[in-house]
This record gives sequence, C-alpha cells and structure tokens, in this order.
Amino acid sequence: MSRPLRIEFAGALYHVTSRGDGQDDIYLDDDDRNNFLEVLSDVCDRFNWVVHAYCLMTNHYHLLIETPGSNLSKGMRQLNGVYTQRFNRKHNRVGHAFQGRYKAIIVQKESYLLELARYIVLNPVRAQMVRSAKDCPWSSYRATAGFTNAEKWLTVNWILSSFARKKTDAVILYRAFVSEGRNQPKPWDELKNQIYLGDEEFIDEMQCKISPETNLSEIPSSQRRQVAKPLDYYKKKYSDRDVAILKAYESGGYSMKIIGDYFELHYSWISRILKAKSKT
Repeated sequence: MSRPLRIEFAGALYHVTSRGDGQDDIYLDDDDRNNFLEVLSDVCDRFNWVVHAYCLMTNHYHLLIETPGSNLSKGMRQLNGVYTQRFNRKHNRVGHAFQGRYKAIIVQKESYLLELARYIVLNPVRAQMVRSAKDCPWSSYRATAGFTNAEKWLTVNWILSSFARKKTDAVILYRAFVSEGRNQPKPWDELKNQIYLGDEEFIDEMQCKISPETNLSEIPSSQRRQVAKPLDYYKKKYSDRDVAILKAYESGGYSMKIIGDYFELHYSWISRILKAKSKT
C-alpha cells in the first residue's frame, strides 16, 4: 500500500482530518468528545502544537494545527493512539477506532489559514447538524467569536488579529466573516497534488523540503508528480485548443470537468477530444 507524502518542518501549518474505521462514529457521547479534547490538550503540551481551529463531527474530526517543531507524525500517533485506547476501554471494544492513516494537507499560512479556519467551523452547519456555527459546542468557533473562553491550547489571537487590532472589533468582524462563508466555494478546489494548498512559489518550496531519504516509490504518483501549471499556461502555450486540453489533462492536475469549465465545454466533449488526441 502506498503511503501519503509527509513533509514536516518547524513552523509548518496543516489541515488534518481523521475518520472512523469503516466510517463508524468515533464519538458516541459528549464524554468521548471531552476525552478527545483532553488528549489533544496533552499532545499540544507535549509536542508544542498550536491549534488555530478545530471541529469534532460524528465520524471524523478537523484540526488546523501549526507545528513549531517538525513533529506532526509523532503527535498524531499520540493523539489517535491514546484516544483509541480510551475509547475502546470505555466502550469495551477492541481494534482500530480510526480508518487507516490520517490525511494532512500542508497549508500556506498567509493565504489560506483564515479560509480554512472558517471552513472547519462551518462543517456542522453544512452537515445540517446545527443552524449556525455558534450552536455547535464542539468546535473552536465559540471561543474565537468570544462566546466562551478559549482552551489553553487553542490560539485565537492570530485569526482575530487579521481582522482588527482591537479584540472587540476583531470579534465582530470574525463573526461576520464566518457567517458570509456558507456559500463560499470549498478551498479544496485549489488543492494541488492532493496535499498542497498554496501558490506555486510555496509549493516549489515545499517540494524542496522532501527528504532525500524518502522512498518515492511508496508515495502515490499523484502526490510526487510535478505540480500542474495554471490552465491559462496551457491555453497560451498551445495554439491548438485540443492540444492545450490534452496537455492540461496529462499534467494530472485537473479533472475533465475543471478543464471543460475553463474552456467552456461540457466534460463529455473533453472526453471526446482526449480520446481523439490519444489516437493521433
């Protein structure tokens, strides 16, 4: 089985998700949720993690974490491992609580932290579990929005300082920012190679951080290939539209639908073009 590419360095920012084994619930009651947050608190203290946002759903969780030390894997092993032990002991179960490996996306902080923080706390709203983000007690929204005190391990100042210098003003603007996010496109539309969320310069910098000891044959091809150029690049480079479409698709960075939307063609036409070009 191929292993997801992990890039760890001091100061890295990640959006992390982990799902229940077989899509099963990982929290059966509020005591489980409190247990998870206790374990997360211990992990933050032990590994010096900075949590900017979080949300506990039913069968998965979201974390937006910064690692001042390059220790994501060690911390995640502790977080999921200790929580699984507690969960199994409490519910008289054995086996895995989580499904395979966690998913970690490396994020360009200045460009995407705010958008991801908003996306994370709006998860219960999109899932129709609550009417508004403030109605969910198991996310970072209420603390960041000033409705409750923040846990000692939750950092709200970076997010709030992005809106205003005065906290009371920042809180008001943050609440409005989250409220306006319901109909915003998902940030994953800009995801590159399944693991990067940032501009080209940032992604080039991240790829330079891949350890020379990494066995690339164990990494999924979609994660180790060069990041695709913007679609505008292919359109300008190839005067033949169909060739531009073929080259964009061969880059591995775009689906037929995304290419079709860009070239204002139905994806079925993109499929025909690709089939025709593959025969020439």
